[in-house]
Amino acid sequence: MISNKLPKMFYGGDYNPEQYDHATHLEDLRMFKLAGIDIATINVFSWALNQPNEDTYNFTWLDQLIDSLYESGVYVCLATSTAAHPAWMATKYPDVLRVDTNGQRRKFGGRHNSCPSSPTYLKYSERIAHKLAERYKDHPAILVWHVSNEYGGECYCDNCAAGFRIWLQEKYSTLDNLNKAWNTNFWGHTFYDWEEIVPPTNLSEHWGNNSSTFQGISLDYSRFNSDNILHGYRLEHDAIKAIIPDSIVTTNLMGAYKPLDYFKWAKHMDIVSWDSYPGLDTPVSFTAMAHDLMRGLKDGQPFMLMEQTPSQQNWQAYNSLKRPGVMRLWSYQAVAHGADTIMFFQMRRSAGACEKYHGAVIEHVGHEHTRVFREVAEVGRELQLLGDKTLDAVTESKVGILFDWDNWWAMEKSSGPTVALNYLDQVHKYYAALFRRNISTDIISVDSDLSKYDIVIAPVLYMVKPGLAKKLEDFVQAGGSFLTTFFSGVVNENDLVTLGGYPGELRKMLGIWVEEIDALFPDKRNKIVMKDSLGDLQGDYSCGLLCDLLHSEGADILAEYGEDFYQGMPVLTRNKFGKGEAWYVASDPEDNFIDGLLKSICDAKGITPLLVTPAGVEVSRRSKDGQDFLFVMNHNAEEQAVELGSLQFRDLLTETDLTGTVQIAGRGVQILEVK
Repeated sequence: MISNKLPKMFYGGDYNPEQYDHATHLEDLRMFKLAGIDIATINVFSWALNQPNEDTYNFTWLDQLIDSLYESGVYVCLATSTAAHPAWMATKYPDVLRVDTNGQRRKFGGRHNSCPSSPTYLKYSERIAHKLAERYKDHPAILVWHVSNEYGGECYCDNCAAGFRIWLQEKYSTLDNLNKAWNTNFWGHTFYDWEEIVPPTNLSEHWGNNSSTFQGISLDYSRFNSDNILHGYRLEHDAIKAIIPDSIVTTNLMGAYKPLDYFKWAKHMDIVSWDSYPGLDTPVSFTAMAHDLMRGLKDGQPFMLMEQTPSQQNWQAYNSLKRPGVMRLWSYQAVAHGADTIMFFQMRRSAGACEKYHGAVIEHVGHEHTRVFREVAEVGRELQLLGDKTLDAVTESKVGILFDWDNWWAMEKSSGPTVALNYLDQVHKYYAALFRRNISTDIISVDSDLSKYDIVIAPVLYMVKPGLAKKLEDFVQAGGSFLTTFFSGVVNENDLVTLGGYPGELRKMLGIWVEEIDALFPDKRNKIVMKDSLGDLQGDYSCGLLCDLLHSEGADILAEYGEDFYQGMPVLTRNKFGKGEAWYVASDPEDNFIDGLLKSICDAKGITPLLVTPAGVEVSRRSKDGQDFLFVMNHNAEEQAVELGSLQFRDLLTETDLTGTVQIAGRGVQILEVK
């Protein structure tokens, strides 16, 4: 736990003084004190500085930097510098350069340009991590170790192809097993030798936006790529651990990032950390969902907010400033959902290259008399006030939403039924309905313990992995409420259709049979017509995207389609199964329908909002040692009134007592401790 390292939230971020002179660094230290900065992430992209050639290592500059920071009261999150290989390495050993999906080998430059299978990259990255751990194992400044940076991307070189074949042999053992799993009799794809297998690229199975003619091989390559990149991380992680067993080792993730299965990655991270960069138009519910996903990667443990911008990004199409108060608001939103740190990219703006217009604590003007710096300093003051009050506090939820990278990959590589189906959007729609009601929600994996939840929701559960159907049946039979949607239960873990009728292994629990699936054009809609009222649900609602044409096999029909040749067929069903019930939503409804449906299911389980608030006012809760902390966050620009009820609260940020109806400023935050 990072709370063992510092008795308050880490506050600071990514710092690159090697881009400036020593006088500027001293000025930075002065301003860090003013802002309450107490940790700096350093050495992220400094491999070329640390290792000017194959046989020479130079850490003198790093010694001086770490000592200087520590003497000034700033601790260190030390990166391994392997996020960008040096130019000499690419020149001498071109195997470190990736090959793209069109078969072209990259040149030196940019980021994430290192092949994860490169023997050269793996040797030197592990070696430098080892050397850094040896050198700084006893330095009191270093609180966290940061491996590489924002891992991602793919490579399709010959080394990766060879690695893929080895990975497949370990998974399938025999070519007969592989041919069966991939259904290779289709289009004459049968393999008789492992060497015949090539990675799926635009030269083979893929076209367009990574769509695939053979989902089996493409799905496995996504799995291999995630595992292969993870292998490189683990080499550095293990090199550090071999020298410093009790070190905290992490790498910064990127929220709902499609190429890497973060549930697998989190098993090899001492603490999850991630970089949060919502745009000005990103729904605040989506950002909250990303935080909850990061918290869910290690079964609810607090995480590190490793990066956010103090003001603006540089890489979006329109890089708007964060309005006054928004940085503070979004920082505390991260804390409300499980963060135990608030950290930025970057501490001082770069003078050149592509991130010179990325926001920073210290702007190009170089002094503290800026709006951004004043806001950063104010949060720094508040964190001193909070101390360790919320450190290690956890979030307790009775609702879990299932999220699965394999399901995501398989669904969106599929040829049909519609290009408009987006897994992340579907998950967010159901999450947002709970978010709007201030109902705490966990994002969970197929391996999670379901017994702690009263409700489990699995939007578009296209892929049903071995054992999952039985796990869900046990959950429902024990009294749980399960909800899934259209295009669910279709395939197994190899993306082969479960024959015998959709929704496959879920059919008995759901009490339905799906005969056909209609894909609607973007300008076409259908209607959901409620047969009777269900709580607040009554009348008609719009739906679209996909429409499952289904028959009840024992499930209650609560709503029917209102239009087209399948008018009158079921669109909302509920099946009693054991002590619980299983719900099926056969189309993509408007938000009002999802709001009403989830309210009804939650009400039946006695799951109520933390507080009832005006639209745009979010409430989240963390608990520690029997003490609850309510985070009340007003995402509106205008002041709002919030009813706290009869309990008395202490606002930890203003040190005032509150009860009854209180006002919260536009973009304001209250952290309320129950008295």
